Amino acid sequence: MKKIAVKMSRIFIPAVISLFLFSSLASAHVTVTPNTSTTGAWETYTLKVPVEKNVATTKVTVKAPAGIEIMSYQPVPGWKYSADKDSSGKVKTFTFEATGEGIQAGQFQQFVFVAKNPDKATKAAWDAFQYYKDGSVVEWTGDENSDSPHSITDIVTATSTDHHDSQPAAHEDKKPAETTTEKSKSNNALPIAAIAISAVALVLSFRKRG
Repeated sequence: MKKIAVKMSRIFIPAVISLFLFSSLASAHVTVTPNTSTTGAWETYTLKVPVEKNVATTKVTVKAPAGIEIMSYQPVPGWKYSADKDSSGKVKTFTFEATGEGIQAGQFQQFVFVAKNPDKATKAAWDAFQYYKDGSVVEWTGDENSDSPHSITDIVTATSTDHHDSQPAAHEDKKPAETTTEKSKSNNALPIAAIAISAVALVLSFRKRG
């Protein structure tokens, strides 16, 4: 039984490690959430910017999808916000740029903003441009099967039970961005910890039977 336990541990533990690495790589893209929203809604969107290089990210620029109006943003300490608008005053692109060291390797930052969705159902593509301290730029503008895909929010037709079509209260924008980041870290850590505990329990059970 001990030999079986050793064999199982040699197979199971690498599998857990591989799952962890795959999860990290899969979440390394610049993303905008939620993935689904409703027509006409004043939606609170979250832009997540991870660093997948050994140098810091110092700036990120996002192109507003057609029909979506960027209304406001949540200030983040150490970052400044700017927007490029068209002749009618609507935001075409918006940028968060670091005033300090930026996002370091192995870290990520979240930026929260409010936007008004179009009145017709559509798929909103969020083209993003990630700038690194070494001067390189990663363009997250490809389709879902590309190496650098853009995020897509599926804007579906609102029903009578949806309550997102009114402007959110002003106090909602005062929540610290750091709180959102910490919650995301906790949520990501729970599945990994559960897998690790299961692996240890499995190995111990084989040894006791032996």
